Amino acid sequence: MSVSQPASYSRAQIFLHWAIALLVFFQLIFGESMGDYGHALRDGTTPDTITFIMGNAHIWSGIAILVLMVARIALRLSHGAPALIPGPKLQETVAKTIHGLFYLLLIAAPLTGLAAWFLRIRPAGEIHELLKPVFIVLIVLHIVGALWHKFVLKDATMQRMLSSKA
Repeated sequence: MSVSQPASYSRAQIFLHWAIALLVFFQLIFGESMGDYGHALRDGTTPDTITFIMGNAHIWSGIAILVLMVARIALRLSHGAPALIPGPKLQETVAKTIHGLFYLLLIAAPLTGLAAWFLRIRPAGEIHELLKPVFIVLIVLHIVGALWHKFVLKDATMQRMLSSKA
């Protein structure tokens, strides 16, 4: 099956991008409460209300990221994605690599977190925790790249994730 290459992302693809981004930022900012929640339960103590709420919010946000990523991948496979705006080969390689790593991490992080929490697989939890700094580096590179396209190259790369109009 051949998927066409649209001129822009669909509204659904744009929505999923920003919804996932917001959930990831939530996870990065408030994720430490998950450790407090786990420690309280392992120690046999009752976590305080905020720790309980934030720990569960972390779990459910991770599940939401996983579900939204499955939808995002399905949309990409069924509807395609716009071609990269032509540029130097290195720039295209970096863009493809960063996007590929994002997709990988956005599936791996929820899966390792779920495996650690529900299946009590300790190495999965250790991997899950190691992904945080990787996410931060990728996010910084992604934002710098978007701003580079907007203000230095002055091309439409950033606009394609803000509007579905080609």
